[in-house]
Amino acid sequence: MPRLTHRLVPGPAGRIHLVEQGTGPLVLLLHGFPESWYSWRHQLPVLAAAGYRAVAVDVRGYGRSSKPEAVAAYRMTELVADNAAVVEALGEPSAVLVGHDWGATIAAHSALLRRDLFPAVALLSVPYTPPGGPRPSEVFAGIGGEEEFYVSYFQVPGRAEREIEPDVRGWLAGFYAALSADTMPTAGADHVPADPHFVAPGGRLRDRFPVGRLPAWLTEDDLDVYAGEFERTGLTGALNRYRAMDLDWKDLAAHAGAPVRQPSLFLGGTLDASTTWLSDAIDAFPTTLPGLRAAHLLDGCGHWIQQERPEEVGRHLTDWLGSIGAGR
Repeated sequence: MPRLTHRLVPGPAGRIHLVEQGTGPLVLLLHGFPESWYSWRHQLPVLAAAGYRAVAVDVRGYGRSSKPEAVAAYRMTELVADNAAVVEALGEPSAVLVGHDWGATIAAHSALLRRDLFPAVALLSVPYTPPGGPRPSEVFAGIGGEEEFYVSYFQVPGRAEREIEPDVRGWLAGFYAALSADTMPTAGADHVPADPHFVAPGGRLRDRFPVGRLPAWLTEDDLDVYAGEFERTGLTGALNRYRAMDLDWKDLAAHAGAPVRQPSLFLGGTLDASTTWLSDAIDAFPTTLPGLRAAHLLDGCGHWIQQERPEEVGRHLTDWLGSIGAGR
């Protein structure tokens, strides 16, 4: 098995850092918030062993990739251009996309806007919802009643940074634990826990995070990797993706309601709020993902699906890639 290779390739914003393993048809792996290429550490060798050129990217704003200052630099069309630049820089004619969390949304829109480059797409944790509908900031502002939804909280420049950056490692540990199956808050016999996706008036998001326990998938060394990256880069680049959502709404208006027609796969966890809140989006897959080949909800799995259940995710990905030919 070839070793992991780190590379910097040119992109529209400067540089894109990626990590690759294996040879064969290109499979591009896109992470979400707050992660990095490292969240695909389990899948890289599995895909390489299956005969693919597996490439995990640091998305713009993360890790060693460029971090423009302007919020507008994090709009969806810019991130789609980054993915296209990676394919070109690697000398490949196309790439299958696999994305988790924000990476799933970026992967889906890359497939929507560049059918010539991305012939298939796998979405983990976050189902595809076509462009259109009300302005995102207005939708999120209406969620939660007196409390504030985490997306709205993230959209205010500087506020989340002030919470996170004094204790990046502790904040990340709590955030990962809050959305992991084995450490997320659960209802006891006589109470319902406060939802960590919401902020109480005058409070912080971390006020509702579990404390003192890491999820089983996250070792102290893994946490050191993630914390080290964000301690070095700060959080603004990553958070700017949330702040660019209204720009996406304008940019993609011409694609309102558009399906992604390429062969697709969806994997989610039954304990992940992304799959329960967006169950209507999953029900709409016959219309929004007409090329869907398989959808699997992993029982008892939380949000960090490829790290919580690496063997199952690896098996589903390789089975799906084999079923679609994946560039062979």
